[in-house]
Amino acid sequence: MKKLQDPKEYGLPARTIIEQIDPYTVALLIDRKSRIIMADGKKVLEKVKKIKHVRPAMVVVLKTNAPVCSKTQKFLEAEGIRLILT
Repeated sequence: MKKLQDPKEYGLPARTIIEQIDPYTVALLIDRKSRIIMADGKKVLEKVKKIKHVRPAMVVVLKTNAPVCSKTQKFLEAEGIRLILT
């Protein structure tokens, strides 16, 4: 059922890609080759907070093909954001 959702529905920039995984889970997609560092992790956290503000019961995961800094990975997991590496 993986379909893309409109980021403006959550108050996010139009360039943000949100994929509906199941009725209660969405994934923020980051498709790039460069490493995801802490600055990116903080931006992801802000986007997750906006999604949770609109839909509190929604589970949000980060789906990416880029390598993730270990410090950022621990930070996101501590905030309850699961990573899916493709």
